[in-house]
Amino acid sequence: MSFVFADLFAGIGGFRIALESIGGECVFSSEWDKYAQMTYRANFGDIPYGDITKIEPSSIPDIDILTAGFPCQPFSSIGKREGFEHPTQGTLFYDVVKILKEKNPKAFILENVEGLITHDGGKTLRIILDTLSISINGQYLFFSQPDVRYHVFWSVLDAKDYGVPQVRKRIFIVGISEDISRDVPNFMFPPPIKHKEYIGSYVEENIIGYSISKHLQDSYLFKLDDGKPELIDRNSKIQVKTLCSTYHKIQRLTGTFVKDGETGIRLLSENECKSIMGYPLSFVIPVSRTQMYRQFGNSVAVPVVRQVAINLITSLRSHKVVLDDFLDKRRLIGA
Repeated sequence: MSFVFADLFAGIGGFRIALESIGGECVFSSEWDKYAQMTYRANFGDIPYGDITKIEPSSIPDIDILTAGFPCQPFSSIGKREGFEHPTQGTLFYDVVKILKEKNPKAFILENVEGLITHDGGKTLRIILDTLSISINGQYLFFSQPDVRYHVFWSVLDAKDYGVPQVRKRIFIVGISEDISRDVPNFMFPPPIKHKEYIGSYVEENIIGYSISKHLQDSYLFKLDDGKPELIDRNSKIQVKTLCSTYHKIQRLTGTFVKDGETGIRLLSENECKSIMGYPLSFVIPVSRTQMYRQFGNSVAVPVVRQVAINLITSLRSHKVVLDDFLDKRRLIGA
């Protein structure tokens, strides 16, 4: 059998695509947004469970790996306001911890925005690590008393370093259970690849229906002569700015637009969005364009997750948790 995983805060399934591509089998998913559920179902054939706060952890099947792109919330202010005993209680991360306690997976992969590092003066990340860790990035915490006992590794990775034509920095937090190794395991985040992908190779031409009106161009986009917004075409040898969930609002400072279309300037096409997030062109988008931009803007960059997952499985394999031929045989054996 393949290694099995749960896909929490699943969005449209970026984690699932990445892990299934290396032999994983998704046995549980959770996503509350009804439009993301529609896209998830169109591509995977099942509807994720809804509100994670209403899911009983014991009802989740046994899993080897837990993945979650959980929201960033200020633990200290919520806990203080509500009088909770645990600093994460009242946040969605608390539900992730409850599931980790109940299911005790061999490993987890968490993803969040880079701002998590400085969020709430650094308290948010510190509480996360304190809750999960018996070691952090190879340093054993001898006096720690975490809620769950994992060797935790974290780093900020940029999608442009892993074959994606987009600058997209995200923090990844990987945990390997103490049950797998009492000593610090030999996990390492994937190094940047030498080959760089540039957006020009993915720009489409003569696209209809994505144009930005001349009026909006003159009154807003180009109202200042400051080199903004970022414009691309087939000759652009750059990685584009981070795709945001609010891209549909046409923001001149953060947006990237294409020199094409009926008015000469247009929004990114569906296929261009797929390309800058590392999704296959066959991925089905059954929702409106506004929802599409929100969904891709909230998603993970699939190739980055895939590389992190490969390194994690390789580490588990070295501890005799997975067979040497896991990529071909799609099997995992018990620890």
